[in-house]
Amino acid sequence: MSTRMEEDIKRWTAKRKAALVMEIIQGKTTVAEASRSFDIAPSEIVEWVDEAKCGMENALRTKPLEIKAQYERQIKDLQEAYGEAMLELRA
Repeated sequence: MSTRMEEDIKRWTAKRKAALVMEIIQGKTTVAEASRSFDIAPSEIVEWVDEAKCGMENALRTKPLEIKAQYERQIKDLQEAYGEAMLELRA
């Protein structure tokens, strides 16, 4: 693990998350090692990596989508899925 990162981090800022994700992407550490070192659930670290990949993909597009538009689309999809699930439960 990099000496830049403190072992007793209390709050994970976006900058700290990005540094950890970069170390994972660069092969300097693994999700399992980071999970043990920082006492964070592996699933949470994997989520950070996935979010970073989505952001990276959008940044590399010819015409990047606005983040707000992306979130609005995700919210709409989730609301539709929730509505369908509620209908199934009531039926």
